[in-house]
Parts: sequence; structure tokens; C-alpha cells
Amino acid sequence: MELSNLLSPGGAPCRTGAQIASEHHPPLCSWPSAHWGQGLGTVTTFKLLFYPVDLSQWVLGVRATQLKDGRCFCEPPGAICSVPVTHVGAMEHSREKWSKKMDFLLSVIGFAVDLGNVWRFPYICYQNGGGAFLIPYTLMAIFGGVPLFYMELALGQFHRAGAISIWKRICPIFKGIGFAICIIALYVSFYYNTIIAWALYYLYSSFTGTLPWTSCDNPWNTPNCTNYFGKSNVTWTTFSKSPAEEFYTRKVLEIQESSGLYDVGGIRWQLLLCLFLLFTIVYFSLWKGVKTSGKVVWVTATLPYIVLLILLVRGATLPGAWRGIVFYLRPDWEKLMSTAVWVDAAAQIFFSLGPGFGVLLALASYNHFNNNCYRDAIVTSVVNCLTSFLSGFVIFTVLGYMAEMRDVEVEDVAKDKGPSLLFITYPEAIANMVGSTFFAIIFFLMMITLGLDSTFGGLEAVITAVMDEYPHILAKQRELFVLGLITICFLGSLTTLTHGGAYVVKLLEEFGAGCSILAVVLLEAIAVSWFYGIQRFCDDVKAMLGFTPGIFWKVCWVAISPAFLAFIIVSSLLDQPLLMLFDYRYPEWSISVGYLIGASSFICIPFYMVYKLVWTPGSLKQVPKSLTPPQLRERPHLPAIGVPHPTHNYIRGCPDRREACQH
Repeated sequence: MELSNLLSPGGAPCRTGAQIASEHHPPLCSWPSAHWGQGLGTVTTFKLLFYPVDLSQWVLGVRATQLKDGRCFCEPPGAICSVPVTHVGAMEHSREKWSKKMDFLLSVIGFAVDLGNVWRFPYICYQNGGGAFLIPYTLMAIFGGVPLFYMELALGQFHRAGAISIWKRICPIFKGIGFAICIIALYVSFYYNTIIAWALYYLYSSFTGTLPWTSCDNPWNTPNCTNYFGKSNVTWTTFSKSPAEEFYTRKVLEIQESSGLYDVGGIRWQLLLCLFLLFTIVYFSLWKGVKTSGKVVWVTATLPYIVLLILLVRGATLPGAWRGIVFYLRPDWEKLMSTAVWVDAAAQIFFSLGPGFGVLLALASYNHFNNNCYRDAIVTSVVNCLTSFLSGFVIFTVLGYMAEMRDVEVEDVAKDKGPSLLFITYPEAIANMVGSTFFAIIFFLMMITLGLDSTFGGLEAVITAVMDEYPHILAKQRELFVLGLITICFLGSLTTLTHGGAYVVKLLEEFGAGCSILAVVLLEAIAVSWFYGIQRFCDDVKAMLGFTPGIFWKVCWVAISPAFLAFIIVSSLLDQPLLMLFDYRYPEWSISVGYLIGASSFICIPFYMVYKLVWTPGSLKQVPKSLTPPQLRERPHLPAIGVPHPTHNYIRGCPDRREACQH
């Protein structure tokens, strides 16, 4: 049987690996593969690389699989199998594909553009030199963030696997990275969705003629409540609290009922209902896979931009808006000499783009094999950075307005960061605008959609990773598995719904996905660039896109990006500021608990390495060979016309032993 018969329509039926191996020189390898979860028993798989007939590109990796019942299928999509399409369905249809290219782009943008773009970037920017901060931010994006973003998209698209099973094909001993990513994603879901629940509570409270945080005449207000809007001769002191601040702390959180982490109090049933509603939305958006989530993001990923533009136009017309813009962009060039500014720039671009969370791997794995992931990486990265910059104008026009109303400097108003900026400062300004109810509704609706997009991505990363790792168990049980995962996330969030839940949220935010995710991504970059091999990775990209990444990308992947991550990790560990929320200072034991939370995810990596070294059969000299990437033979010269040629086949390697196949 000729190789062309296997790869062309109407050819002879697909044969087993052993039969093909006996008919070709050099022989192809065959090996038993894992169960695919299709109820068809053990499959025999052979993998070969061939020159495509109709494309003048580099080699295309194809895996043809013989099922126990005689049917065969080819992988990746676009490879031509020798049997009718109706018989190719097992693997081809077992992995979903995005219905449209925009479904994928909006999902990636929705994940990358989250609440942090609105609350973190503006604060970091003005704190670190205003317009001057854009220089280190841009440099860190070009040399650190975007290369890692591109790498993850390419890895996911080529290997078509989640964060756990992908390491079988890259470097098996690093498989613990996948488990660490899943644990970090769970920690993030425990607190991140609670923040969205706060926004949902605000949205519900906004459906009234007068917003409840407008005045100091409410049952939850204290004598320190000071309302300076529309009034003269009002003195603002260090003890003064705005109506918006007291609504947030004393009505939404009811934090006065908690004395700290020692006594977090009972669960706020209103927030419990909000969180339940949010997780219900998340479940029905994810339960059927990317076919459903790809449609939901058309709303959740586009609505924030419409709202941001509306708020920008409204903010620009407010008195004193220009003061906020000047404060936002006024460059302080001396700040560039501070190491802390560069650390903040690196951390901001990393957490904004989000490589290392497994989301990009998962989303890209549902792409078609020849999708231009390079262009996707550039487009989505630019959109993300521009969104952060635009959000700064939206926030600081309002801060300038507040400074004008209080008759103070902008820097005295712009003290809040994180959730407080979104739940105190901005709502306070909205409450005193004409049409306050409308602007409050669209603002909190924007926050909810921004948060939901990131939740979709984070949980899809876990779903894809686990289902790809255990397809024989979960292949036909996605709905139940997603329900179980959502239930775990809901139960894990209960402590954040208590009266002292804000303290728990802050602790998880600082340690759940801090240095641990940075260390995970550092190891991922090293494993791909140094162990799997930068040349091999570039050849994979060429197989998909038809061109090899340039020297810039290679240098970034091998040296600059790992150095970028190591720089952030070391700086973060050396600079550990006191952990405080409002006037509460976290006790020492809580900091120790935080470090344990961070270590509990990262520890999966060395534990798995030890496990594989101990349980993998063979001598100490043989074991490392089976746990490292397969060695490729030298790639043959690419002929001018891409015609399949049996003598030009070479083997990528056997996935079970990860050794080069021998003749």
C-alpha cells in the first residue's frame, strides 16, 4: 500500500500500524495508545509526518488511528483519511471546534480583559510616573508578555490538549505543571466570583430612583458619614467616610459584624443568592463546551466596550475631568530609575494577558490546525493593552470630577485601588451625576460581564485539562463533570460570603495566584524552550502556519521571557509589604496560611517529578530518557513540490515511552 493511498480520498482502507510498517521503508512505528473514551476498546495508533500534496509548507503532523472495530481516523483536522468522512468521526468529532473564528477571538479577549484592566492599571500607572510608566509597560509587553501569550496559543493549537495531558507530548516529567494550574484556577474561582457577586448586588440596588449610596440618611450610616456633593462649607477630614464607602463596607459586606479572620461571622444570604445566580449562568454557558460559551462571549466580551465608551464620553463632560487626565498622563521621568516601577510594569502585563493559567492552551486547542495563532496573539494582546489605557481615561475623568467637588488634589482622591476603586470611588461619582441610575446600571453590568468572561476562561481551562487527561471516564459526562466543578467552586467560595469575607478575598487574591503562578509559567517556558527544544517548537509552529518564528521570538522564548519571569518572582519575594484591608492588619499566622496556599499548588510539580522517577520502570540511566521529549531524527530536505514520499517519513516518537522509534 502506498503512503498516498493512506492520505488520499477513496484509497485502500486504513490498516494497522504493523501492516503499514511491513510495507514501507523505513518502517513506521506502531504502539498501543490510551483508550479514547469512545467505548470502542483499545486502539492502535501510528504517527507519521508527511509533505502535504497541495501545500508548499513544512511538514504536517498526522496521526491515523485504527479502532478495535476496524474504523480509522486521522488527526489533526484537515488530514485526509482513506475512509469516508462518516467513518472519520471518532477523533475528529470528539474534540469540538469553534463555530466561528470570532468566537475564539472574543473568548480570548474576554479572558484577558477583566476587572484588573479597570481597577489595577489606572492605579499602577499614576502611582509609577503617569505617562512615563507607559515606557516600561510597553517594553515588558513586547519582550515578556506577548511572547509568552503567543507560545501558549501555539502550544494549545498544535497539540490540541489541555494543561495536563499536553505534557505527555512535550516533556512528561513536567506534567505536575498542569495539576498546579488547575489548583490555582480553583483558588481564583473561590474569590473572583465573589467580587462579581458584589457587583451583582450593586446592580440590583441600582434599580431605584435614588441610589442608596447617595446620602447619609440610611440605617447603616454612622456619624462619620460626610456628603459633600451639592453642599457648601463641608469639611472633609481623615475620619470622614463617604456615603458610598459606608454602603460598601456596612451594607454590602457588613464588615462591622466581623472582628477579622479570627471571627468572620455568618454568611450574607443576599450575597449567597447573587453567587448562586452567577454560577448558574456560568454552568449553562459552559456545560455544552465551546459551542455555547462561544455564543455567550458575543455579549459578555463586547458589552464592556460599549459601556466604556459611554462612560468615557460622560466623564469627559464633567467639571474637573481635565485635572484627572493631566494627573493620569503627566510623566514623572525620575520614577523610571526605580526598580519597583519596572516590577509593577512586568507584573501588570503578565497578569493582564494571563499566560500560565491554562486558559490560552484550552481555548486554542479547539482551533483548526492551520489557524493563524500568531496574528491572534498580536491582535488580542494589542486590544488588551489598549483597553487598559482606555480604562484609565474612564476612571481618571471621574477622579478629577471628584477632586473638583471636594476641592482637593486628585492624588487625595485617588487613594483607593483594587475593588475599592470600583465599589467606592466610581459609584460615589456616579451617584451625583445626572441620570445616575442609568450610569450605575450600565457600569455594574459592565463589571459583571468583564468578570464572567474571565470565569468562563478559568473554568474552561480546568474542564479541558481534566477531560483530556481522563477521556475514558469523562468523554460523555461533560455536563455532570461541569456541574461537579461548579459545585466545588461554589462551596469553596462560602467563606468569602461571610461578614469578614472581604478579608478572605484579599488573602486569596494575594497568595492564591501570586508567586505560585509566576513560578509555574517560568517552569513552563523553560520546559518548552530548553527541554522540548526551541527548534522543535518552531518547527511545530511552521507546520501550522507555514513560516518559522523569527529570531526575535526565539530569543524571547529561550532567554528574555524566563528572565522576565524570574525578575518578577525575585522582586516580589524581596518586597513583601504589610497586608492590610481598610484598617485591619493581617496577623502573622494568616500570612503563614497564605504561603501554604501558594505552596499547595506549586508543590504538585516536584511531587510529580519524584513520583515519575520512582514508578517509571528502568534503571536510573534509562528512566530520564523516558521522561524527556522524544528525540527527532534530522528533518529531511523539503522538496520543491510537496508530494508524499515514503522514504522521507520520519517519526516524532512513541508517546508511551517517549523514545525515538528505532528501525
